Amino acid sequence: MTQEANAPQTRDQTIKQTGETKTLLGSLSAYLRARSLVMLLLGFSAGLPFYMIYQNLSLWLAEAGVEKGEIGLFAWTGFAFSFKFLWAPVVDRAPVPFLEKLVGRRRAWMAAAQIGIALTLVAMSMANPAGNLWVVAGIAVAMAFAAATQDIAIDAWRIEAATDEEQGVMAAMYQYGYRVAIMVAGAGALIVADNINWPAAYQFMALLMGIGFLTALFAPKVEVREYVPPPKASFTETMSKSVIGPFRDFFERYGVHALVILLFIALFRVPDFLMGYMTGPLYIDLGYDKTTIGAIRSGAGLLATMGGVFLGGIIVSRLSFKWSLLFGVLAQSLTNLIYSWLALSDATTGGLAFAVIVDNIAYGAAGTILIAYMSSLTNTAFTATQYALFSSFYALPGKFVGGFSGYMVEAAGFAWFFAITAIVGIPAAILVFFLKYSEEKFSIDRKQATAELEAAD
Repeated sequence: MTQEANAPQTRDQTIKQTGETKTLLGSLSAYLRARSLVMLLLGFSAGLPFYMIYQNLSLWLAEAGVEKGEIGLFAWTGFAFSFKFLWAPVVDRAPVPFLEKLVGRRRAWMAAAQIGIALTLVAMSMANPAGNLWVVAGIAVAMAFAAATQDIAIDAWRIEAATDEEQGVMAAMYQYGYRVAIMVAGAGALIVADNINWPAAYQFMALLMGIGFLTALFAPKVEVREYVPPPKASFTETMSKSVIGPFRDFFERYGVHALVILLFIALFRVPDFLMGYMTGPLYIDLGYDKTTIGAIRSGAGLLATMGGVFLGGIIVSRLSFKWSLLFGVLAQSLTNLIYSWLALSDATTGGLAFAVIVDNIAYGAAGTILIAYMSSLTNTAFTATQYALFSSFYALPGKFVGGFSGYMVEAAGFAWFFAITAIVGIPAAILVFFLKYSEEKFSIDRKQATAELEAAD
């Protein structure tokens, strides 16, 4: 085995190319593989806390009489997901006592995070929003931190459990599970809250976290080597390898083009994040009742998202990243114009269903494409840290500007606001054409790695 073959490899450099022609049947069969089904369950575990931290918590706070301004501040708990790259090196390098020896590092961190989410859900059920808002806020932050940590571990497992060609399918299955979880948390939790109370709803969701916990324990182990306690090292050496190393590696591989890649990732989702906060107020402003909104979002909307996720997986498997990414940018941006049309139309159930279905198809497809692209950029030596960096970049700008979306609606009105969110996608569409170098380098690295591996064998 050559020295080059022992060096840390990018995702494509770890795989020999078989030269088989991609077929539609082969693309479809990938969804039925064991690890794809595991990804479905892990996606469910990742999506379950989302509504409980944001949508459902805001409803509970409103019912408890909390001021709207204070409720709005809870949206910033989402920054735990944006800054998760700061502690991703810990997930990459630090062992989890006891669990790691039994199930490996990736699954151990998933299980530990899932325990944390379940405990915070139970803690939230015991809190009183009306009288202990600071306690509720603290629990919400802790829940977001545990959920973000789970995301880091799941992303690392996904990337290491599949080849680059399979990442589109794995991303699609992840989103399938995620969307089912949102339906369960969005509709199921509300039903429990309506018929019993909010504490029971949070306790029910804590119980459902057991699905992810069992999946983490029994999922295939992806680590190549058995667990070995890390050697003792100085603080400086640890920081260099665990924190600085992943970022230095990325910039060394892509040079100045790394900045273009990061800028593109940062702008890709801005149209969706910017408009997403205002769809609910639009529905209420038009006079739709909550039952109609919930039925369309959880029914037709969920099916549309799943269709979009599937479409995104097929697009990634059939097209180059350049054209896949361009499709994703244009789809999610242009479909925002449908909400401009909705804002100027009469409030009909058919109109709402049309807007939600088309938007969710575009959202699901774009999300799958972006996840697959970001996965392809990682180095297996720093999987968790580098992917956390990319996912943080794609979420941070959108969440920041999304906080100002209400002021934009007040100034311009709903119709113009959604038109502006469509225009915001233009810079990302332009940047797609500046990603050509990284894709060419990606292809060259693949060919070189294949030749080295074949020579070594």
